[in-house]
Amino acid sequence: MSGGLFGAAGLLQRLRSVPVSVADLRRVAEEVLPPLETGRLQISLVEDRVDGPVVVLEEHERRVRTPLRDLAEDMTDARVGSTPEELAAALTAWVHDRPVPDAVAAEDGVAVLDWTDRTETAVGWRVVVRRGDRALPWTPSAALDRRAVDRVRAVAGERAAAVGGSLRVEGPVALWAHPEVPLLASAVLVAPGLLLDRIAAAGLDLHDPHVVVTPSSPLACADAGVAARLAGETGEACQRLPWRQLARLRWI
Repeated sequence: MSGGLFGAAGLLQRLRSVPVSVADLRRVAEEVLPPLETGRLQISLVEDRVDGPVVVLEEHERRVRTPLRDLAEDMTDARVGSTPEELAAALTAWVHDRPVPDAVAAEDGVAVLDWTDRTETAVGWRVVVRRGDRALPWTPSAALDRRAVDRVRAVAGERAAAVGGSLRVEGPVALWAHPEVPLLASAVLVAPGLLLDRIAAAGLDLHDPHVVVTPSSPLACADAGVAARLAGETGEACQRLPWRQLARLRWI
């Protein structure tokens, strides 16, 4: 669900390799981290006799403890620039990518379709939480029982039905996209009948509707034959699903 811990680097950054120093990263961290704290997210920069300076993120039951030297190495590997502005942006992105707590998933989680594993051969329903222009996956903690997990998923499904999007019809294909967070486009499929109604209102009558799902890309909706051609011609992994199969997809 992510393009890498610190995102893709530009061409000039890929051509150079300037190590990110722990000292530079610490100076930036001392300025950047305190404003990122919230009522439920606590951030501290502590000294460890073995690991040196360590960043600790604590939010409900989730706790992340990462030495600055490890972050500096990851940023160097990702070709993050060494200016204070570039280090600040990378460090902020790292904080935003922290694990999603159970309570936050219960309050803000949305159901979307995502790959079930790294083989990208099947999709299933997943609860995600939006942070800025990203949608982060929720993994239930060991403390939650099955009924609690089911409640979070049920509420996330109800919330997904209200997620907006934009519809564009191109010939025999209807494209549904989320304007800010691409992964949220598939949230509309928790109530697929509503999307069919929108498509019909836009003038496209689908007799055997199928959807081509490529997580983090717009949904392509078309009749079976057209959808099969789309799935065969795309250069990226995708799943073609008949409308009736959407209700049978499992949770991941």
